Amino acid sequence: MIRPAPTGRRGLGSLAIVSIAVGGTVFLSSAALVSGVVAIARKIVTPARRRRDDVRVEGHDAAAGTVTLSSTPDTRLPGRYSFWFDRGRGHARLGEVVRDDSRHVVRRVEAVEGGELERARHGRIGGWLFPTPQDAGLDAHEVTIATEVGPAPAWLVPVGSGTGGPWMIGVHGRGVTRAETIRAVPVFHRRGVTSLLVSYRNDGEAPRSPDGRYALGDSEWRDVESALRYALDHGATSVVLMGWSMGGALVLQAATRSALRGVVAGLVLESPVVDWRTTLAYQGAAMRVPPVVQGVVLRLLGSPLACRLAGSAEPIDFDRLDLVARSGDLEVPVLVLHSDDDGFVPSTASHALAEARPDLVTLEVFEVARHTKLWNLDPERFDATISGWLDRQRLAGPPSTDHRA
Repeated sequence: MIRPAPTGRRGLGSLAIVSIAVGGTVFLSSAALVSGVVAIARKIVTPARRRRDDVRVEGHDAAAGTVTLSSTPDTRLPGRYSFWFDRGRGHARLGEVVRDDSRHVVRRVEAVEGGELERARHGRIGGWLFPTPQDAGLDAHEVTIATEVGPAPAWLVPVGSGTGGPWMIGVHGRGVTRAETIRAVPVFHRRGVTSLLVSYRNDGEAPRSPDGRYALGDSEWRDVESALRYALDHGATSVVLMGWSMGGALVLQAATRSALRGVVAGLVLESPVVDWRTTLAYQGAAMRVPPVVQGVVLRLLGSPLACRLAGSAEPIDFDRLDLVARSGDLEVPVLVLHSDDDGFVPSTASHALAEARPDLVTLEVFEVARHTKLWNLDPERFDATISGWLDRQRLAGPPSTDHRA
């Protein structure tokens, strides 16, 4: 039986001698195994500076206001989405599906906000529809949060002329920016809640950490704590933390580990990473990585010495990041919105969290929304769910009279 390499000082030496058999026929040498394990570990913690354009543009009819794309699970989704092209330099807002023949999807083009869509050949679908708050009709101010790694930009969307009262702090997911969180602002704004949309270390807008690596929430949560301090200094009386995907892991850590967690009145999680072991096992299976290799990767990232092979300065504590196991540490109401067909972060840990803490956790299950696209698919249901939860938890402020949101 093959045993995963132990953590601690012996972890690196054990990696050098372990070998495995895959399917009983393909044998990997110890050198090949170590190389593969290190490559996977680096992929997990290294921020991607460019996302893959995985959608073909088959045609653009400017007169009809449509674009024809290759058919994928994301291009077929009902709703409104971003379409990034020209390696992220071009951006269009796409509307309803006009035709889908299982090979090609024709969608309405609501607006082209950068680049030349007629010249695009490839692109990618994104859930965050608005590049800036102004694109969503919001009156936002650029502010700066002082974090331990340096000044991090944020958008502040006040209610009326002041910022006193309840706040929402929005925390984006892996590989994207604070623009992902704009979609949630209008519902909070209508309920009298000021919004602060933040960046955090290694996201391309905030400063790098010294090692330039993700810690999957194990250190980034301290940037959320800095945002909590900013909110308190500017009139917040209570705060709802809202996190998307990996941002969910950040806010869960902040809510259970921060010295300022007493101001946190509730959490809203959209397609969240509740337990990284569950998420990485799901993604590893999709990439056909044998479970024993997955185990060695986690041990490498959790080892004070071996983690340096991935470029990480500090090990990642996967036990601390498991909020199903740590569900007893939750002290405030939690609203989880997750789609069972997520395709990237499985909803199983969200279901497990709801089962572990039915006294605090409300789970709103979608079925065909994919990953972090719940608002795009059904904005009315998304907004109504959050609004109703705010009412039940008595977390809303006086209704806003500003109807621009």
